[in-house]
Amino acid sequence: MSPTTLRYEVTGRVARITLDRPERGNGITLEMPRELAACVEEANLNPAVHVIALAGEGKGFCGGYDLVEFAETQPPGHDPGKPWDPVIDWQMMSRNLRGFMSLFHSDKPVVCKVHGFCVAGGTDMALCSDLLVIAADARIGYPPARVWGVPTSALWAFRVGDQRAKRLLFTGDLIDGATALEWGLAVEAPPAAELDERFEALLERIALTPVNQLVMMKLLVNQALYAQGLHATQALGVFFDGIARHTPEGYAFQQRAAEVGFKQAVRERDAPYDD
Repeated sequence: MSPTTLRYEVTGRVARITLDRPERGNGITLEMPRELAACVEEANLNPAVHVIALAGEGKGFCGGYDLVEFAETQPPGHDPGKPWDPVIDWQMMSRNLRGFMSLFHSDKPVVCKVHGFCVAGGTDMALCSDLLVIAADARIGYPPARVWGVPTSALWAFRVGDQRAKRLLFTGDLIDGATALEWGLAVEAPPAAELDERFEALLERIALTPVNQLVMMKLLVNQALYAQGLHATQALGVFFDGIARHTPEGYAFQQRAAEVGFKQAVRERDAPYDD
């Protein structure tokens, strides 16, 4: 079946996956991780493809989960007056994580282009990619660390180190692309006007390498992260993400979203952090 949340095409040796819900900031739906994984598998099975390019249509890469409808009505199993079954959250979010991690587990390298914004759940897809090219003025981070979320991919410490990961997750602050380059999260952070050119140049250079060499190099480097306990850390992240929606603050946030709308509830959540 043709994907409904993204586009897939092959140009030369590059398979291109483009998030395609610009009217919703490329917000993540339950279908998107599954469609993402299917496209990654198609690219891996195509012998002509050497590298996968991941990008977003519209004003930014991804604004996270499309939570407006979810937050403004009472989600299943989210009644504070009734017992909570954590496995319900686990079953949903673990499947989403599998979709995101298809990028990490992909045989072939994935290069992600970030423009505009990459926040909340959108960072899961970005961080699961192998290399990030981020526009210098783009913004990336995980604001749901303030309430109602935990990053299920749990890759921040692996990508930027424990101190900088704590700096981001203790505050929910965003950093720009220039800072992401300084911190080692991005491999390039060109001016926005040069982003496409630099992204394509990197794709072309990677595509020169034989597929067998690319697969071996990626397996070799990823093994180091597996040995550091990535999968165990992610299991904790998925459970914690469900717990974060069932704390007193989590219930209060959802109730406020139902009263005034999700976007207003987010503005109120973030107001104390604004400069």
